[in-house]
Formats: sequence, structure tokens, C-alpha cells
Amino acid sequence: QLAGRWFLVGTASRCSYLAEHSHRLEATTVTVTILDGQSLAISTFRKLDGICWEIRQRYLPTQAPGRFLLKGRGYGSKVDVVVGETDYSSYAILYYQKGRSISVKLYGRSSRVSDTVAEKFEQRVRAVGLNEDVTYYFPQYGFCDSADQFHILD
Repeated sequence: QLAGRWFLVGTASRCSYLAEHSHRLEATTVTVTILDGQSLAISTFRKLDGICWEIRQRYLPTQAPGRFLLKGRGYGSKVDVVVGETDYSSYAILYYQKGRSISVKLYGRSSRVSDTVAEKFEQRVRAVGLNEDVTYYFPQYGFCDSADQFHILD
């Protein structure tokens, strides 16, 4: 039910890169495809210096429903991904945990979400000890739909 196109609406994270570059956030879309009935193939489209990039990832299923594992490169670079709340048709709130660091992301089926959904997101952010100082909202224009073969990261 998570399959299809989503827009990254907001994120809350203590990531220092995000804090330093928040003024350069670009509109971001994500396409979710279900593989083998369990894994999620994630294609993220975003601009970097005016060029559209596609970042491909695979979220592997775990024993618990709604929980996935994203394996990064190198030792200790795994990320636990949890679908915190979704209605599948308009929004999804996901948690990403790497070690003791946690971030929360809000995705929408459109680039805008209702005030009710935004409030749910902000409540979830506060519940994990983050606040509005580390919450960033993404632009609602300038989306990429594709990237050429030279701008794909697997």
C-alpha cells in the first residue's frame, strides 16, 4: 500500500549537514515499488546544483510489519526504518534510526499536507525529543521526474 509516488514534505533531524545546508533544500520525490512482495525499492529524485539525481535504495523487510532495514556501505551503517503512521492515501510518517540518532520524515501523496497531518508530524517529532529548531520543510516546486544514466546512485 506504500507503493507509488510520494513527496518529501518535511524532516526533523539533528544532522549537522542538514542544519548547515537547510537554505539549499530542494523539492524531493520518492517512488516506492514493492519487490518480491516484501522489500521496498526506493527511488529518490532530487536536484543538486540544478541537476536531477536519482538515488536508489532497498528497504529490506524485518520480522515486524512496518519495519525495514536499510543497509549502508561499511560497518555499522545500517538504518532501521519504521512506518510510524500512514493512511496510505495522503501521508506517511517514517522514523529512521541509525545508532542512537533518530530522524522523522513526513511524506505526502501531494507536495502539501493538511494542517491536521502537519500537527501529527510535529507531535511525533516532539515525542522523540526533537523540536522545531531541527524541523525542515521542503519546497513545493521544482521537482525532478527522472535522471539521466550519469546521475543515478545505487
